[in-house]
Amino acid sequence: MLILVSGGAASGKSEYAEKLIVKSGFARRTYIATMQISDGEDERRAARHRAMRAGKNFDTLECPRDLSGVPLPQGGAVLLECMSNLAANEFFGGGNREGAKERILRGMDRLCREAELTVVVTNELFSDGIRYGDETEAYLAMLAALNRDLAERADAVVEVAAGIPIVWKGKEIL
Repeated sequence: MLILVSGGAASGKSEYAEKLIVKSGFARRTYIATMQISDGEDERRAARHRAMRAGKNFDTLECPRDLSGVPLPQGGAVLLECMSNLAANEFFGGGNREGAKERILRGMDRLCREAELTVVVTNELFSDGIRYGDETEAYLAMLAALNRDLAERADAVVEVAAGIPIVWKGKEIL
């Protein structure tokens, strides 16, 4: 089963996604952390997420790029946090930009085959009305396409706004 959880910054999407994994009943819980820590703010965000996961029996795997190569145990539940970071790392990380979306989707296909439940957190970055430079616009277009592809594949799509889950596809999960 694939569940896509989207929302704006500090909307409560990460907390909701963790609750989905915990309430799933799977004893094997894997957290795939995609953020590349580059400054103090990143470290503070990562520390906050680690604190949120404390006591919830997650095994954490660091995977800023190459989702297909992450050593994933069979079965159980996987939480990928977050697609926006993974997409940025693949797009801006010095590799082949042209194949970034396809690499990510191949990794997602593998994740969904090997896990019984996959929950993906992504960001809603598209409604600020700001026109960015061409490179950033290309990244946003790729992320939007990834979000659409994942939503199409997903069994459920949930947007979290102000801590309130809004189910766009599938049924109420929590």
